[in-house]
Amino acid sequence: MPAATSNTFTTPGKILLIVRHAKSSWDLTTLNDFDRPLNERGKKDAPAMAQRLLQQKITIDAFVSSPAKRAKKTAALFCREYAVNEQDIILITKLYHAPAEVFYEVASTLDDAFNTVAIFSHNPGITEFVNQLVEEVYLDNMPTCSVFAVKIHSHTWADFRNAKKELLFFDYPKA
Repeated sequence: MPAATSNTFTTPGKILLIVRHAKSSWDLTTLNDFDRPLNERGKKDAPAMAQRLLQQKITIDAFVSSPAKRAKKTAALFCREYAVNEQDIILITKLYHAPAEVFYEVASTLDDAFNTVAIFSHNPGITEFVNQLVEEVYLDNMPTCSVFAVKIHSHTWADFRNAKKELLFFDYPKA
C-alpha cells in the first residue's frame, strides 16, 4: 500500500473504504451461500489488513456490512483491531450480492457525521462498483479482503454519486 501523506486523510472530504470479504470456506457444501464462514486464511487476512490501515493512521468512523456471515465476520475482525464493538457494525441486507447501484445508494445515505466509512461486501458487484469510481483505474477482480480507498471531494455523503473522487490506494493480502 503506498504511504498516504499526512494530510491525505485530514483534508476536507469523505473517505470510503470498499472491502471485499475475506477468503471464505467451501468445506461444508450443504451450507447456503449466505451462511458460509471464513476459512483459516480469511481469519488471518482480515486482522492483517486492518493493521495495515491502522499503520497508515486511517481512522474508521463507521463499519457497514452485508449481513452474510463471511462479510460480517470480516467487518468484525476489522472492528476488533480498531477496538470497536462489533455490535456497532451497521448491517444492510441489500449489500448481500449487491449490484453497483446499491453501493451508490448506501454511500449517499451515510450519516455526514462519519468522515471515513468502510463497507464490506461481495463480488461481482463490489468489483463493478469500484470500476465506476475512478476513471483511470480498472480492476479485473477485487481479491478477497482487498481494500479500495477513495476520497470524495464533498462534505456530504448525499453528493457521493456526482462528487469528484480520487483513488487513495488499493491494497490486498498477498498469498
